[in-house]
Amino acid sequence: MMNRLGNRLGSLAVGASQLTLARPVTRWNPHRYPSWRPSRGIHTHLRTIHTGRSVLGEVPFLLPDVGEGIQTVQIMEWLVKEGDTVTMGDDVCNVQSDKSAVTISVPYDGVVSKLMYEVDDTAVKDKPLMIIDVDGEEGSAVTTPVEETPPISTPPTGTGKDGRILKEDVMNFTQVVSGGKLLATPAVRGMAREEGVDLRTVRGTGEGGRILKEDLLDYIAATPPLYISKTTLSPQPPIHALPEDEVVPIRGIKAVMVRTMTASGQIPQFGYCDEVDMGQLVQLRSSLKDRLLEKGVKFSYMPLILKALSLALLEYPMLNAHVDQECTTITYKADHNIGIAMDTPDGLIVPNVKRVQTKSVFEIAVELNRLQELGMLGKLPPADIVGGTFSLSNIGAVGGTYAKPMILPPEVAIGAFGKVQVLPRFDQSDDLVRAHVMQVSWSADHRVIDGATIARFSNLWKSLLENPASMILDLK
Repeated sequence: MMNRLGNRLGSLAVGASQLTLARPVTRWNPHRYPSWRPSRGIHTHLRTIHTGRSVLGEVPFLLPDVGEGIQTVQIMEWLVKEGDTVTMGDDVCNVQSDKSAVTISVPYDGVVSKLMYEVDDTAVKDKPLMIIDVDGEEGSAVTTPVEETPPISTPPTGTGKDGRILKEDVMNFTQVVSGGKLLATPAVRGMAREEGVDLRTVRGTGEGGRILKEDLLDYIAATPPLYISKTTLSPQPPIHALPEDEVVPIRGIKAVMVRTMTASGQIPQFGYCDEVDMGQLVQLRSSLKDRLLEKGVKFSYMPLILKALSLALLEYPMLNAHVDQECTTITYKADHNIGIAMDTPDGLIVPNVKRVQTKSVFEIAVELNRLQELGMLGKLPPADIVGGTFSLSNIGAVGGTYAKPMILPPEVAIGAFGKVQVLPRFDQSDDLVRAHVMQVSWSADHRVIDGATIARFSNLWKSLLENPASMILDLK
């Protein structure tokens, strides 16, 4: 039995009156191996080995592997404090790596004895992130406190128009939770407090009736008249000038931008600009956006722009490529992983839509919605950021027309487009008409891409957008 436990949990050193853990149980990484968790059965069995004293005691929880070979992260927010009780799988902190934000979860139950870092400190992989007291049943046994809730029998019934749930319906409603206990992580409880939601009114879909973050978000979305975030009602604080100079270290995503743009500046880049008549695309989007909104998908021009770009890359694969650092080899990439530059609270990030060449316009729209939501929350995982083969920057989202985009090495090309404007133009009959015009700017690595190639590529992409019906023949 001890050999089996040793293989799973580490070496156990058994003394005359005490059982101690020679190597802490900290090798489980919930982000790298989300489908596997340490067995509760193993923990329960260990706690039945009575030796007269507590079984495990205080155990350091090491910072797990967050992926992509990242060794250090910045502590952005603690979701627990010293003295809090945590359950296996609870979120305990948000960290920021060079590539993305990650939420760290604990792999076992216990009480937080000590937090090893302050907010904004740099934590190191495989070094203690916190100390957790996981004492056994003898001595100071650790149990997870739960809130008792009054029993309920049915979900709220809407008495408003078309079955809409009104404030009175919610206030008169309480829900049955497994065993009469309210189960939720500290992060969910904190969000509920911010939104003014009584968790007793939320139906949990997790194990044992646990209320998940998704359950709370769905509940808030279903009752917008009652639950409005307090922050949206508070007046914006006045903007004050800094009383003195402030020196701030460059970290996280901004540090990545420093390195990437420094490398990009070493590349001889060729620029090419043009304008696109978006008239037919405007009409096509107008006819589709309401139908997609009914499915919960916001539909912009971007999915159509990405699909046209992918079709053009099929004809010009040399633009969907990577070059090595010395520019001695070029790799033509099979997949079109098109990155979209996003302006987020944490800085500029470029997640990419994977395998655009295999996706429908609707599937691209769904993926863009997901990336945008995660980006604004600072929750994009590294997998959504790495592996890009071509990038776009929608500078028009914040204003402007032309731009000079900078290539993201090892890619060889990038595009930027401005806002769609209604401008006077002459049609084929020389009549002055109102035209929906979008400017586009391209940059290409002039070491491997010549000017004629980027111009022909741009002309093909432009023709697809100006005549979107022509894309139907090649859509997959």
